[in-house]
Amino acid sequence: MLKFDDQMTRDFIALHEFDAISGQLKVACRELDQRTCPGSDYTGWLDLPNRDNQEELIRVQECAQRLREEIDYLVVIGIGGSYLGARAIIEALSHHFDAHLSEDQRSGPKIVFAGHQLSSDYLYDLIELLRGKRVAFNVISKSGTTTEPAVAFRVLRDALCRDVSEEIFRKRVIITTDRQRGALRRLADEHGLETFVIPDDVGGRFSVLTPVGLLPVATAGIDIDELLDGAASFRDQEAQEAEFLAKPAGRYAAVRTLLVRKGYTTEILGCYEPSMRMFTEWWKQLFGESACKDGRGAIPLGVDFTTDLHSLGQMIQEGPRKFFETIISFKKAHHEVTIPDDGTNLDQLQYLSGTPMSDVNDKAMLGTALAHVAGGVPNMSVTCEKRSAFALGELIYFFERACSLSCLMDTVNPFNQPGVEAYKSNMFALLGKPGHEERRAELERHIAERRIR
Repeated sequence: MLKFDDQMTRDFIALHEFDAISGQLKVACRELDQRTCPGSDYTGWLDLPNRDNQEELIRVQECAQRLREEIDYLVVIGIGGSYLGARAIIEALSHHFDAHLSEDQRSGPKIVFAGHQLSSDYLYDLIELLRGKRVAFNVISKSGTTTEPAVAFRVLRDALCRDVSEEIFRKRVIITTDRQRGALRRLADEHGLETFVIPDDVGGRFSVLTPVGLLPVATAGIDIDELLDGAASFRDQEAQEAEFLAKPAGRYAAVRTLLVRKGYTTEILGCYEPSMRMFTEWWKQLFGESACKDGRGAIPLGVDFTTDLHSLGQMIQEGPRKFFETIISFKKAHHEVTIPDDGTNLDQLQYLSGTPMSDVNDKAMLGTALAHVAGGVPNMSVTCEKRSAFALGELIYFFERACSLSCLMDTVNPFNQPGVEAYKSNMFALLGKPGHEERRAELERHIAERRIR
């Protein structure tokens, strides 16, 4: 069961401050659970652990099994919430050197990602890698016209699917998109492609427990039933009769809200397991896109400890006193490595002979937390039993709920992202997209004026 601990924030938050915020938390919980909050049309993620659409889940598992038997590579084409969640789970639960294992050592086809940037070199190298291989594409987009994935699909389709038969094309392209509308829906209907639905009431950054995330995850050989069980378990834990401040997601939301109001403007999410790096990327989008708007919100920063202690540790320990930390930890390692005896002791580590590596990692985590708190950095921890699909399901639901509650206590709509469109408008204009001529002329004048100066 997931545990949340905020003991190392007690030097920074007084007890009476919890009394003051408890009413706001209660209102936020009621608004979220009763679907009366701003953006309530996008609260469908609350129900995803229910598995109401069992038929769709069975289709996901059947499609994943077929892909595992037929292909060498699955290319997941998407950006933002259309790829981050799946990638986070796959990397968290796969062998650290999965890409280097032989076919008989691996748990399934290799999963690679495209459409999450606009690098020409990345696509060129990916095409080189995939030529002559058995490749399938899972294209994920509600509209089908999001620039990065649409460009990637166009390029990869031309390079790798130009000469394949219609039958092979149908077997190798799977579409995850809107139920009725959009460019990908039309493509799927024209070619009879297998499709999965992105629910209308679930936004991209909350979509990992829909087919958006579940199909790639299942294709990687990860148990999606266990993943959903973890999410359901945490949802049930949060729904138990208890004070709102005694519930993990509510408590975390309240603590981080109080810290932000005190001037701690950057939250660091860290983990002492390198396989969790992409999970911090998923978390950064979740909190960055949900909470950082209307001039509000803490900057989300992800770190890999102990690695980043040798590059960012100085900044965290003695830099601006604007940071607070949330650390994910796991009680058990999958495999234990013990530090061997070395009679020479040239490395001065003989005192660690016979010590499990997990113990060293745990002491590094505790020592770092104590140092950072002493240096003025509040610390929280989220602990799961072990790195498993169940634990990832717990963590996903915990952070999604806590993020939503944090936003609502800050009078922010958790489910929109109006600021995302600004760069797109400029990019379309500069690329000469029809309908953006006036904006292009405006930007070109602006650029020319800057050059003159």
